[in-house]
Amino acid sequence: MRHMKQHVDQHTTLRFEVTGAGGTRLAAWDYAAAATVARTAAEPVAEPGGGAGPADRPGVLLLHGLLGRASHWAATARRLAPRYRAVALDQRGHGHSERPEGPYSTEAYLADAVAAVEQLGLAPVTVVGHSTGALTAWQLAAHRPDLVAAVVICDMRAVALGEAGQREWEDWTRSWPLPFATLGDARRWFGEQDPWADPPDPVRGDFFAEVMVEDEDGWRPQYAPRHLLRSRDHWIRDAHWDELAAVGCPALVVRGLDGELGRAEAQEMVRVLPRGRYAEIPDAGHLVPWDQPDAWGDTLERFLREVAREPQHATPA
Repeated sequence: MRHMKQHVDQHTTLRFEVTGAGGTRLAAWDYAAAATVARTAAEPVAEPGGGAGPADRPGVLLLHGLLGRASHWAATARRLAPRYRAVALDQRGHGHSERPEGPYSTEAYLADAVAAVEQLGLAPVTVVGHSTGALTAWQLAAHRPDLVAAVVICDMRAVALGEAGQREWEDWTRSWPLPFATLGDARRWFGEQDPWADPPDPVRGDFFAEVMVEDEDGWRPQYAPRHLLRSRDHWIRDAHWDELAAVGCPALVVRGLDGELGRAEAQEMVRVLPRGRYAEIPDAGHLVPWDQPDAWGDTLERFLREVAREPQHATPA
């Protein structure tokens, strides 16, 4: 952990600095650190190899998508904290991580995830990814199986979306009425007025409000839309079935009933994954962990318990 620095605030959060690909400075967060330290300090000292103290809890790495930030995972991390060391990463260009002009390639995101796992000592880790964070999660499992115990793929497609999808997405980001005069304006626009918010969704408004920062002229996203477009540019043109087939560890595909990942595609992903399994959460869209946090938490914890009873090392047939 030579490249890691640690910061402690007055709440329950630990911040770690990770050196990612090309020297990019990345922020990683343990949102339940103080609560966990207080809990374990009050418990009897476990026998060697038999306890779950702060250092020996199984690692979980939480990866957000292109429109997110690590803090979106705070509730999930705190729920997992009694049994797992759950760390959320601000991906390059997002949150408190550095915003270089590049690269924003799938290779760079993968290298950043490898750096986080290695420098934070999380291996063998369960990687939980939402949206494009899930793409990085299964690429990490496929390319570095020595680091990964299991993968959770939340509402991310494996098919190629194509140029039309990229143009539509670019038009959408250009339609954002930036800057927003108030944070409430941002919440209302993304939750109610955005044509993509169909039907209106207050959870969506809250999700986007969390990535806004105040500048001299109003509120803007923490990330630069041009960086998001560059990030998408590398993965929308290619399908990812071969990489899924190379994931030898247990893998859970989770979709919201009204999410972007359709049932047929999700079930095909499960079929291609050598040790794949499927979960569907009702009354949830693309933002599954935030639309239905209790059902999401139950699903995630059940999978983690199942994985703990299975062999950690396996290779595709």
